[in-house]
Amino acid sequence: MSKTEAESGQQDRGGPGQPLIIAKDLKKHFPVRSGLFSRRSATVRAVDGVSFDVMKGETLGIVGESGCGKSTTARLLIGLIELDEGGIIFDGDSLGGDIGLKELRRGVQMVFQDSYASLNPRLTIVDSVAFGPKIQGLDKPAERARDLLARVGLDPDRFAQRYPHELSGGQRQRVNIARALAMEPRLVILDEAVSALDKSVEAQVLNLLNDLRREFGLTYVFISHDLNVVRYISDRVLVMYLGEVVEIGPSEAIYAKQAHPYTASLFAAMPSMDPDNRTEEPPLAGDPPNPIDPPSGCRFHTRCRFAEDVCAARKPALSIIGGEEAHLAACHIHEPGSGHSLANREAAQ
Repeated sequence: MSKTEAESGQQDRGGPGQPLIIAKDLKKHFPVRSGLFSRRSATVRAVDGVSFDVMKGETLGIVGESGCGKSTTARLLIGLIELDEGGIIFDGDSLGGDIGLKELRRGVQMVFQDSYASLNPRLTIVDSVAFGPKIQGLDKPAERARDLLARVGLDPDRFAQRYPHELSGGQRQRVNIARALAMEPRLVILDEAVSALDKSVEAQVLNLLNDLRREFGLTYVFISHDLNVVRYISDRVLVMYLGEVVEIGPSEAIYAKQAHPYTASLFAAMPSMDPDNRTEEPPLAGDPPNPIDPPSGCRFHTRCRFAEDVCAARKPALSIIGGEEAHLAACHIHEPGSGHSLANREAAQ
């Protein structure tokens, strides 16, 4: 049992083989009016049938273009916005049935991208970290806050009585990490938590996150645009496109060979340190389609160079890649009996 579980009484009921959190067919649609005086409204399908699980002690990286639904998925997991359809199971307990929202938020915490907007400018650093434990009725919240500040690399004697505007971006993000840990969570969601930091500070925070995961027995959901950062910290990677999951699998397997054309396009856009490896043409052309009226069938077919008639007619299901059950991709190329493969398609181009 980890230090966090021992102190908080949160038990690992299902053992290491049971996922810590399971997302089942999550859907979130936002109504949008077409004009000020118009009665007609449309719907943005921000998250449209997303399913995955996160095993205990692992880090799941989520990647995709802006607007693909990454942050909305994170907010659904923690209960900041309400589900339209689907369900969330936390260590065997279903949200709304076996556990309530308060219990879920005790076990799941989130670190946001904007380190300054995440903190109350009227509270000192120690009060910000201690606020959650105080509301939840945990013992010695101020003492707990000072201990956590020291653990994330901030001397409490120097920083405890400072205000957010007196800290750098990296220091504020360390405060936000300490504030999340103060609630003794088992799952921490990091939504672009290092994207606004300088590279040297980013490396320090990433190493800190790895140390904290081992020390407190944490599980992470890590959202980022930086594929190099995701590779460094993640055990598995989930790729989203226009509100749907298009590929999920072990980090090394996906970085070695991408199964979905969209994933391959994302990786082709990564900057290279080799001066001879120059990009002759954009790996992915055009903007994502309108989420109010997404394409039929495979939503990526309007931008895919391998698209065929079946791609527009029928939505592909997640299929096992290379016999490895942990690696799945939603593409007609990989459907059993299709007789096609991404390598064959590339050779035919």
